[in-house]
Amino acid sequence: MASEHGNNGLDLGAIFDEHVRAEFELRDADAAVATMTDDPYLNHVPVATGASGRAALRDFYRDFFIPSWAEDTDVAPISRTVGDDRVVDELLVRFTHSRPMPYILPGVPPTGRRVELPHVVVVGFDHGKIAYEHVYWDQASVLVQVGLLDPATVPALGVEQARKLMDRSLPSNLLIERAHRGAH
Repeated sequence: MASEHGNNGLDLGAIFDEHVRAEFELRDADAAVATMTDDPYLNHVPVATGASGRAALRDFYRDFFIPSWAEDTDVAPISRTVGDDRVVDELLVRFTHSRPMPYILPGVPPTGRRVELPHVVVVGFDHGKIAYEHVYWDQASVLVQVGLLDPATVPALGVEQARKLMDRSLPSNLLIERAHRGAH
């Protein structure tokens, strides 16, 4: 059955991989936008950063997103689900907060701290081009890892979140146990 979005058996995962390569390896806003429809949008859900429209998105990638990434940024795939008109990637992104990152930490000067952050990216396609990206992460985990949120005062994890995702043998329920200890 053909997709109503006209993707007709294209390798949507490969198209998204090309987009990510343009962002993180080539660091080329024009190449990233070339993988997208005429009216794409991007929403980083936790902080509502991104852009709508090809020109605005190119500017966002060029001025805010691509130059924000530290040289030691690593994007490690965890899982991928591909449908007729959508790719959903689960990724682990690691970086040192060594430069301003207005798309994820607007107004926060570099802390020099290491961050390991699980992401989920939902990518919609139309006629073989990216129509939208919805990018999710746990903002509390970022804030804990850069030292802006005290995990002793709120139920939030820092790097433990990413480590548990990558190693199921690590203990579960750390926050429940901490709360239970605090109640006695």
